[in-house]
Amino acid sequence: MGVQIGFVGTRFAGTDGVSLESAKWAQVLWDNGHVSHWYSGQSDRDKSTSMVVPHAYFGHPDIEWINRRAFGTRTRTPDVTQRIYTLADYLKKTLYEFTRRFDLDLLIVQNALCIPMNLPLGVALTNFIAETGFPTIAHHHDFYWERDRFSVSAVTDMLWMAFPPALPQIQNVTINSFAQEDLSHRRGVSSILVPNVLDFENEPPQADEYASHFREDIGLEDDDILFLQPTRVVPRKGIEHAIALVAALKNDKCKLVISHASGDEGDEYLQVLQDLAEGSGVDLRLCDHRVGDKRSLDEDGNRIYTLADAYSQADFITYPSIYEGFGNALLEAFYYRKPVLVNRYSIYVADIEPKGAKVISMDGYLTKEVVAKVERIIRDKAFRDEMVDFNYEIGRAFFSYGVLRRKLRALVTNFTGQDNL
Repeated sequence: MGVQIGFVGTRFAGTDGVSLESAKWAQVLWDNGHVSHWYSGQSDRDKSTSMVVPHAYFGHPDIEWINRRAFGTRTRTPDVTQRIYTLADYLKKTLYEFTRRFDLDLLIVQNALCIPMNLPLGVALTNFIAETGFPTIAHHHDFYWERDRFSVSAVTDMLWMAFPPALPQIQNVTINSFAQEDLSHRRGVSSILVPNVLDFENEPPQADEYASHFREDIGLEDDDILFLQPTRVVPRKGIEHAIALVAALKNDKCKLVISHASGDEGDEYLQVLQDLAEGSGVDLRLCDHRVGDKRSLDEDGNRIYTLADAYSQADFITYPSIYEGFGNALLEAFYYRKPVLVNRYSIYVADIEPKGAKVISMDGYLTKEVVAKVERIIRDKAFRDEMVDFNYEIGRAFFSYGVLRRKLRALVTNFTGQDNL
């Protein structure tokens, strides 16, 4: 008999890291007979196993109203306090309903108890777990102390109470060693480290005819060299370094393609990048309107591709991030056997680089040596193939579903006594 598991988060939809990783956890759990159910404010999961509560979404107007008054200031008015606790009480009732409706044995909270995108939901979860003793795994992708926008706060009391709470019923899970150490030092709370993973046990499918149209549909020639930046357009992604790299190659066939949109942080950075590309003579293509969750046609009949399709057609991956919680795009480059440029962000240095992966690395700035290595990768197929095949084996050894399966077996067995993962 499998365990009935309830995933709780603000959003389970789209291609953000939390949605993707939670789906991988659910897949590994499902493969071993455990059934997953979903509680969130937005969801693209199966309706029959989901409970959608609009106020659980961080983009709900009431939650945005709270966030505008909770951060960037040191004090809050009584009506802000009242609104938070009123909504928390309401959300707590819906959590009781969720666990009853699906007869749940275990909760897995995805990021809702570490980053205060939705304060009432964090408070609601903390009170619910404290009242019920409900067995809970709290999967932490980002902590609020890692983000500048939460550094000035009028809700420090609530952050200490609920992000995350120090409750004995909660097993905390972190995705990198820095977060694990921070949680221990700041809160005296231990955690299990579970890295982000991909299905390295199964090779990605070969590019089919549909994927082969990607270049043509974004205006590239067959012999163009496609540099793919597979991230959102936000400043911490360091995309100006990707532009600088393509400019330094001085090759008109090199084209830089960005797969994702600006996201929730405005378009100012995008404008800066477009101006920089134009001034550097770099052909920069934005194709977020042609990349989606699944293959389809838009209203004009144009093909929509998956991110996997984009990877299959890329020649080189740029990943010059300044900061990452883990680095899913780096694992994807390994998985799709593509050479990759990495800016040595801290988590890469601590948790990925020691595994021995072969990448082109930079330390905050491009050097002639880095550019020369990229030039060699472009022209030397044997060198390139050796590099990407080695990286695939690194992924299989350290970042595969098999690694996740072993970690989840220990976590689920600890709470339920069932060892069938």
